Amino acid sequence: MATGSERFEELAPFPDHGAELAALVGQVSGTPTLSPDGVNLPMIRHWVEAMGDENPVYVSDEAARAAGHERLIAPPTMLQAWIMRGLRASAAVEEARAAGTEQGSGPNDIMMGLLDDEGLTSVVATNCEQHYGRPLVVGDRVLSRSVIESISEPKRTGLGTGRFLTTRIDFVAVPEADVPAGPVSTEQVQALFDAGEPVATMRFRILKYLPPVRTPPRPPRPRPALTQDNAFWFEGARAHRLLIQHCTSCGTLRHPPLPACATCGSLEWDTFEASGRGTLYSYVVVHYPQVAAFEYPLPVGLVELEEGTRVVANLGGVAPDDITVGMALRAEFVDHDDELSLPLFVPAGAGGGER
Repeated sequence: MATGSERFEELAPFPDHGAELAALVGQVSGTPTLSPDGVNLPMIRHWVEAMGDENPVYVSDEAARAAGHERLIAPPTMLQAWIMRGLRASAAVEEARAAGTEQGSGPNDIMMGLLDDEGLTSVVATNCEQHYGRPLVVGDRVLSRSVIESISEPKRTGLGTGRFLTTRIDFVAVPEADVPAGPVSTEQVQALFDAGEPVATMRFRILKYLPPVRTPPRPPRPRPALTQDNAFWFEGARAHRLLIQHCTSCGTLRHPPLPACATCGSLEWDTFEASGRGTLYSYVVVHYPQVAAFEYPLPVGLVELEEGTRVVANLGGVAPDDITVGMALRAEFVDHDDELSLPLFVPAGAGGGER
């Protein structure tokens, strides 16, 4: 593994353990693992039923001999199943890892600790390659040993910046009769592995990476409650038109829309398109409570249009501390989504932005 390359800026807050990681390449990850059980027919039957594999060489000595084997064989893809540590042991490891407690002092544990310290705390498996030497048969006892084969320099990926780690696992088999009865010592396991017949090799590659900081998408704006009286206003806003209700009896402009004129009581009305120019009559800056669809602080103004009526709308294009009553404003329209557009009032002559 090459060292000394320029670091990515996202890793700058973390230490660089490149030299220490390079020293771990080629080291054996602890004592070999002895399968808890020998290769046996019940497990093979469960496996082929679960996988829907109907090859008779896995369940019939006669079919296996016809295919050139001495007796029935285990499916090659069961390779890892014989050495799995089980649900209880896996849960204990995950609980200890989540609690940050010591997991061991072997090369693999040291490697994972160094990578975590580099900020590479997330992990994803990328690929697995298996090479089979000879088929496993009933009566074999499987042993495996892991070797740290390679650790890459940091690389940028779609998931985040991290290092690719390749572990090679060597599998050997010994006759069940060669395994001592009762508890087996570390020295005995090592001796069995050294005397075992190589049966397979697996290379397992993972990416340990720095999870990127992702800002969750802002939820959509709340939908307006549409009525016969106000639907025209929101339809106009979608067309980027600021429509104001106009009493056809007395000529009074009114907003928000109402079913009847407050001046003459008439139910007859049409709409008038305002210029969008006006002045700030009053305003508030909302800090709390916060709704996820909005950005805070949130200035909301009461704008007096030059046509003589007032509208309530968000203010933009100006810092909250620079807002003053009486300032000249103009309307811009913000398309929040395909169905909702709303006016945003900004200082006259200035650009605005979504709030």
